[in-house]
Amino acid sequence: MANYGQPLPSREFIIQVLEQEGRPMSFGAIAGLLSIREDELPLFQRRLGAMARDGQLMQNRRDEWCLPTKLDLIRGRIEGHPDGFGFVVPDEGGEDMFLSPKEMHQVLHGDRVLARVSGVDRRGRPEGKIIEVLEHTLTKVVGRYYEEHGVGFLVAENRRINQDILIPREYAANAKSAQVVTVELVSWPSKHSEAIGRVVEVLGDFTGPGMEIEIALRKHDLPHIFPDEVEAQAKKLPKKVLKKDWEGREDVTQIPLVTIDSETARDFDDAVYCEKSGRGWRLLVAIADVSHYVMPGDALDGEAYDRGNSVYFPRRVIPMLPEALSNGLCSLNPQVERLCMVCDMKINARGELGDYRFYPAVMFSHARLTYTQVWDWLSGVEKPGKEHKALLPHLQNLHELYQLLLKNRQKRGAIDFESVETRMLFDDQGKITRIEPVLRNDAHKLIEECMLAANTCAADYLIQNKRPGLYRVHEGPTPEKLQALRGFLGEFGLQLEGGDEPQARDYAALLEKIKPRPDAQLLQTVMLRSLKQAMYSPDNAGHFGLAYDHYTHFTSPIRRYPDLMVHRAIKAGLNKEKPGKLPLAEIGMHCSLTERRADEATRDVEAWLKTYYMRDHIGNVYTGTVSAATSFGIFVALDEVFVEGLVHVTELGQDYFHYDQGKHWLIGERTGKRFRLGDRVTVKVVRADIETSKIDFTLVDEPVRIEPAESEKPARKRKNK
Repeated sequence: MANYGQPLPSREFIIQVLEQEGRPMSFGAIAGLLSIREDELPLFQRRLGAMARDGQLMQNRRDEWCLPTKLDLIRGRIEGHPDGFGFVVPDEGGEDMFLSPKEMHQVLHGDRVLARVSGVDRRGRPEGKIIEVLEHTLTKVVGRYYEEHGVGFLVAENRRINQDILIPREYAANAKSAQVVTVELVSWPSKHSEAIGRVVEVLGDFTGPGMEIEIALRKHDLPHIFPDEVEAQAKKLPKKVLKKDWEGREDVTQIPLVTIDSETARDFDDAVYCEKSGRGWRLLVAIADVSHYVMPGDALDGEAYDRGNSVYFPRRVIPMLPEALSNGLCSLNPQVERLCMVCDMKINARGELGDYRFYPAVMFSHARLTYTQVWDWLSGVEKPGKEHKALLPHLQNLHELYQLLLKNRQKRGAIDFESVETRMLFDDQGKITRIEPVLRNDAHKLIEECMLAANTCAADYLIQNKRPGLYRVHEGPTPEKLQALRGFLGEFGLQLEGGDEPQARDYAALLEKIKPRPDAQLLQTVMLRSLKQAMYSPDNAGHFGLAYDHYTHFTSPIRRYPDLMVHRAIKAGLNKEKPGKLPLAEIGMHCSLTERRADEATRDVEAWLKTYYMRDHIGNVYTGTVSAATSFGIFVALDEVFVEGLVHVTELGQDYFHYDQGKHWLIGERTGKRFRLGDRVTVKVVRADIETSKIDFTLVDEPVRIEPAESEKPARKRKNK
C-alpha cells in the first residue's frame, strides 16, 4: 500500500458498514460511502472479490453486494457420501445440512460453498440448496481409469467423490483401462456438466506390489516427495557431529545410554539410562536434538510442518524429515556421537517425580537394543553376550524403576484400556502371508513410562517458565456421552462413580472391576467410545486418560512436529530468550489434522491388504466377536486371523431389524432376536472385494450372548398398583 496515503478499508470495516446500511448495495454506492478514490477502485474491486471468494460477501442478480448472513446463507464445507448424497458442514458449527444427489452433482467432496436451508428431509434433518460454490479445493484425484464405448472416465478411489470425472482421449496419456492413475482437474462439475480431468501420472495395475500405499498417499494428499530445496538443504548438513556443535553442551558420552526399540525401527528418537541415587533413582531420557539442524522458517522446517508427522505403513515409512536426518544425523544410532536434549530426572523411592533438569548435550549410544532382546535378559530366558554384559545392571535398574512408576500410575488412576496389537507378515510381492498378535512385554512398558515421565517434565517446564507451546490435551467425556454411558452401564448393574465430572481414576476403577467378567470387552469398548480424541492445543487442559494435570509431546521430534516445537520452546527458555508470537492454535489444529490424516491412510492400506488376504479364505468358517452394531448390520472381528468384516442386516434372519444406538444392538421386530456388541458368533467368509476393501460374512450360528451374573443384573422396579 506504499502508493496510497491511506490504506483501503479492512474487510471487517466493510462488513460493519454494510451491516449498518442494512441493504444490498452497488459497487459504486459502497465506494462512494467509503470515499474510495478513483485510482483505488481496481484494488477495492479486487478486495470485494476476495471477500466473495471467502464467503464474506456475495452478489445478487442485480450485481449488488450483500452479506450472506442477512440472506440466511450458510458457509461451509462439502462432505460427500459414497451413496451420492452429501452434507454441508457449517464453518460456524451447528447441525450439518443434507444435500440431495442432484445438489451434489455440481460439487466435489471438500468444496466450500454458500448454501440455504430449503426444507427438511424425511429424517427431520435440514435439507439444503447450494447457492454458490466459493472454492474448489481438489486439484488432483487418484482413481481407476476406464474406457467404455470410446469414452474415458475416472472412478475416484475416494468413495466420497461419487461422480465420475471425464477424461477426453487427448488427456488420457496412454493410460490403459482399469489402471490406477492420478488426474489433474481441468474443469469442475456444474449443474449441467461433469468434471473433466487430465491424466498426469500412470501408477500401474491395481493389484501391483505397493500400489495400495501409492493410492493412499494420493487419496489422502500426503506429501511423500521431498522438494528439491529440502533435499539440497539436507545434503548440505554434515554427516556427523562437528567440534563446533559441542559448544554450550554437556558431555554425556561416557554415560551408557542405550536405545530400545522394535526389530524393524530405523529412526531412533530416544535413549535411556537409569542409576540408583540415594534411596531413589536418577533417570536420563536423551532425545535427538532435531532443533539444532531444522531452524524455524527454513525449507526443512516448512516441509516438516506440512507433513506434521511421519507415516508408518506396513513395510514402508513416509518420514517427516529426509533420511539423511531421520535415519542419519539426528537418529541416535549406536556407537556414534549425536546431539541431544536431555531430561535428567530424580525419582524418589515411591516412584514420584522430583527435581528435573533439561540441557543440550552430546551423547554416544552404547547399544541398539530391541524389546525382545531386553526382556529375554531381564526375564532370564537368555544372558547378554560379552559386548552387552556391562549394560545389564542399568537395564535392571530401569526395570525396577518401571515397577515403581507403574504402581504410581495405578495410584494416580490412569486409564489402561486393553487391546490386541497385531502385525502383518508379508511375502516378496508385498502381500500378507499371515497376521499375528504382538505381545507387549515389560521392555515395551518401561520405555513407555520413561517417555511419559520426560513428557510431563517438558509440560511442567513450559508452565513454570511461562513458555508458549503445544500441549497434548485429552478432555473427559461430554455430558451427552456421559449420560449415554451411564444409561448403558445401568443395564448391567454397573455404575461409573464421579458424578457429573468423573475422573480417570473412576474409569480405571470400573475397568478393574469388570476385568473378570465375560462381557468385559463389550463394556470396555463402550467406555472407550465415550471419551474424546486427544489433540494438540496451546491451552493446557490436562490429559484425562493418563490422569495428568499437564502433558505434552517431547520425545519424538524426528517423527512429530509438535515435539520439535516443544524442543524449541525449552531451548528458548534455557537461553532466556524472549518468547516469540506464533499462531499456536492454528499449528495445533494443523498437527492434529495431519495425525488423523496419517491414521486414515494407514487404516485404508491395512484394510486393502486384509481384504486381498481374505480372498484366499472365502468359504472358511471362523469364530469372532461382534465389534460394532449399525443400522445396516453387524461387524465381526475374527479370532484367528484378526480381520473384521460385515454381516449385512439381510443376512441376520427373516425379520425387520432396528438399531438401538444407546444399547449398541440390532433387535428383530418380530422375533426379538438381538445382536449386540461383544456377542460371540460363528461366520463364513463369502466375499472379499478389493475394489471397496470390504469383507462380507454370513452367520453360521446364532449369537452367544454374554449376560451379567444374576447378582449383577439391575433390580426390577416395583410397579405401584
